[in-house]
Amino acid sequence: MFKPIPVAIGLRYLRAKRRNGFISFISLASIAGIALGVTALITTLAVMSGFQREIRDRMLQMAAHATVSAYGEPLVDWRHAVDQAMADKRVAGAAPYIEKEALLSGARNQPAMVRGVVPEEEGRVSVLAEKMVQGKLDSLAPGNFNIVLGKELALWLGVGVGDSVVMTTTDFRSTPLGAVPQLKRFTVSGIFEAGYNDFDKGLAVANMHDMQRVLRMGDGVTGVRLRLHDMDKAWDVARDLAVSLGGPFRVSDWTSENANMFRALKMEKTIMAILLSLIIAMGAFNLVSSQVMLVTDKQADIAILRTLGLTPRGVLQVFVVQGTLIGVIGTVIGVIGGIVLTLNLEHILKAIEAVLGVALLPEDVYYITGLPTDLQPSDVIIIAAVALAMAFLATIYPAWRAARTAPAEALRYE
Repeated sequence: MFKPIPVAIGLRYLRAKRRNGFISFISLASIAGIALGVTALITTLAVMSGFQREIRDRMLQMAAHATVSAYGEPLVDWRHAVDQAMADKRVAGAAPYIEKEALLSGARNQPAMVRGVVPEEEGRVSVLAEKMVQGKLDSLAPGNFNIVLGKELALWLGVGVGDSVVMTTTDFRSTPLGAVPQLKRFTVSGIFEAGYNDFDKGLAVANMHDMQRVLRMGDGVTGVRLRLHDMDKAWDVARDLAVSLGGPFRVSDWTSENANMFRALKMEKTIMAILLSLIIAMGAFNLVSSQVMLVTDKQADIAILRTLGLTPRGVLQVFVVQGTLIGVIGTVIGVIGGIVLTLNLEHILKAIEAVLGVALLPEDVYYITGLPTDLQPSDVIIIAAVALAMAFLATIYPAWRAARTAPAEALRYE
């Protein structure tokens, strides 16, 4: 097959046996360095993306995709708001809710967010009923003043099912003795485990009608929670619902409520990518060394090619092709290795645990006990492009030096 002369010579140099074995070793080290860096970067970003997805999924199992809440006063006409939301084809479920920060007192005290829900309708917006480890969500019947607690919250309060907790809110009521805080005793009827610390340690759930009586809200609620078919459209759907209802409403979605956490995860992923890119850069520096030594080794060949009519540009292309191919080989090996390692990472972790006889991610310490992975094609493409760009840039200086070789000077001592 016809090839341009610089490409043909570059391919020949890549396959030919070196007179100096050390040059071949450095070339192999360059390939290994680029491949190792690409593999490590793909695997690490896949694991970090997997943890981010796992955290997001666990959070959204208990939290609404979006909320529309009344501004200042309770939302009284919440039934109309729920019907209006369900009329939107983008909405999978809607339910009213009440939220109030309170101090819960059992054997010990612990602040928490108390959420008032309608048990029959809660399944539309969360999987709380599926997360119950003791008791049932149906135990939150109106008038019984029962409450279900997160597992960690119950542990901190020192209470279990059947015990009582006292809820103290910041709302004060007037008495002959002066202003006193609102107090109400609830019976613990269940415990849930969401697998997400903010909920397990900071959330308690009671019946919405009981919360209305405690907070003296009448028939009003804090707002309406929404679950959508496409959670990326949460803000737009909530805003459209608020506009259709009229009046002042506060609109929030899952991205704004957890913006700091997702921003931190994204920053951590970016920093890790930059640090691991240094491994690829190390392979590129090895490529510079091998190319410089190759140019020195091939001085006579370069001079003969120049006397046969090959232009300086052609000489530059010879070594650019040869160095770039080294980068391509390392990148391809790294991409294949990264994908294979990522897809088998869970099995590798189990094998290491079996050999060492220890649990690397014990359940009593970590909420996530495995290594979730999320191999994103966009990450793989970007990593491969960066590796190829580094390899290409690493060949420019040695190739430029080769192009400047003077035939007479190179052949003087041959």
